[in-house]
Amino acid sequence: MIKRNMQAREGDLIETVENVIFDVKGLVHPRDKVIAFPRFIPDLKGTRKRRGMSYGKIYSLDERVEYLREKLPHYIFYDPIFDETLCVVPWDNIKKVYKPTARLKALRIGRKLDDLELKALQFLSILKEKSGVSWSKMGISGSLLVGMHTEKSDIDPVIYGSENCRKVHSTLQKLLENGDTPFKPYNVDELRILFEFRSKDTKMNFSDFVVVESRKTCQGKFMGKDYFIRFVKDWNEIEEKYGDMQYKNCGYAKIEATVTDDSEAIFTPCKYKIDNVKIIEGPKLHPISEIVSFRGRFCEQARKNETVIAAGKIENVKDHKRAVEHYRLLIGNKPSDSMILKV
Repeated sequence: MIKRNMQAREGDLIETVENVIFDVKGLVHPRDKVIAFPRFIPDLKGTRKRRGMSYGKIYSLDERVEYLREKLPHYIFYDPIFDETLCVVPWDNIKKVYKPTARLKALRIGRKLDDLELKALQFLSILKEKSGVSWSKMGISGSLLVGMHTEKSDIDPVIYGSENCRKVHSTLQKLLENGDTPFKPYNVDELRILFEFRSKDTKMNFSDFVVVESRKTCQGKFMGKDYFIRFVKDWNEIEEKYGDMQYKNCGYAKIEATVTDDSEAIFTPCKYKIDNVKIIEGPKLHPISEIVSFRGRFCEQARKNETVIAAGKIENVKDHKRAVEHYRLLIGNKPSDSMILKV
């Protein structure tokens, strides 16, 4: 059984006593529980094999929540701090936590790596050499983390620590701009494929999608393989503890706003400070001072001084430690949630 003092964060995967593998979301979790969504589920018809079992992979949030409602309803939990019904796994039901750093360490000493494992290691080897970030602050997440990958799987690296993340992001940006490296930004045809996948879960038109996605550093191709790199703050940088903030659902809204600070845009969760907010639809609440998302697809969505149109849930945020409060727009929980540039 898992030790009670263990922690889980964005990028980790957990395996439950029911042999379901979940991916962990966010950095702040309820006491004795982990916020996580089922990713790989036992399925006799599944095409992924692991330890003598067959698994299927589920993608959209709706699909994942529906699976829990049908099969594991005790993992659906209303949390009074977040004022939201969450997918959570009690620590007592977790039999293993998979850490990206440990998986990368295993790849580095492995002798018989398959094609995807080798490319993932090469991906991070180049970034380490060019950025100077240590191996201990890098990891491999996604299907590779649990040995459930196929030849079509993505490379899902993770970088830990704000300074390390910024170094790697800058390095990767330069590599993408240099046509002579194995790192390539998505072309229009590849963006079309990505759009068809994402639009099942996040509704937007293709032209808006291309504008924001074509300039992102966190995603692209490496030696023909898709990659999505996740930038995660380190444990000592996570100031918020569960219960420090009280969140209250104030309804759904669509807003227009100017981004005043995009310094947290590369991280998962990501955050955009905003000003000049206009409520297009929904409750007229002020001040809405930030847009936040726990989903990687909304990273690098906008830059400082750009005007955005965004739709999502308005939350009142009370900071008990500082005795202040504000409103934020949380995006990524519904297919209708969006954030596009106003052009």
